[in-house]
Amino acid sequence: MSAPDICDEMLSHVPRLRRYARALLVNRDRADDLVQDTLERALRNASQFRPDTDLRAWLMTIMHNIFVNDVVRAANARVHIAVDDASIIDEQFMVDGHHAASLEVRDLASALQQLPAEQREIVLLVGLEEMSYAQVAEALNLPMGTVMSRLSRARSKLRVLLARD
Repeated sequence: MSAPDICDEMLSHVPRLRRYARALLVNRDRADDLVQDTLERALRNASQFRPDTDLRAWLMTIMHNIFVNDVVRAANARVHIAVDDASIIDEQFMVDGHHAASLEVRDLASALQQLPAEQREIVLLVGLEEMSYAQVAEALNLPMGTVMSRLSRARSKLRVLLARD
């Protein structure tokens, strides 16, 4: 596959990449940054893409790796804030509730955010991106059984979270 061909095909996957990134991160700006970082890395490493493989899975793998690295980096850089710190303004931590058009979508988005990142990724790839278990296993470099068990645990937790609300 030539460089212009792979670029054109990458562009056709941008809507899916954006949808997945926004579901992972909720914050549109951070999600768009993740898509941009994914495409940048994919273009920089286009010579490593094997034409006989699934470009969407390859792009999702790149996005997954960037996301995981960012989560680890953020976890290591967290600042502890005392609960009784009077200098904290509550409005700084308020979440804009206008991101969802319906209560069900908001509740589902909230429940998804409560899942561990490794479970949330699999739910989104299977449910939102309609990838097969095999494609998810390949994209995330996991055994098929791990994908299935994480998905099962995630679905169970989502049922509990959504029933509680």
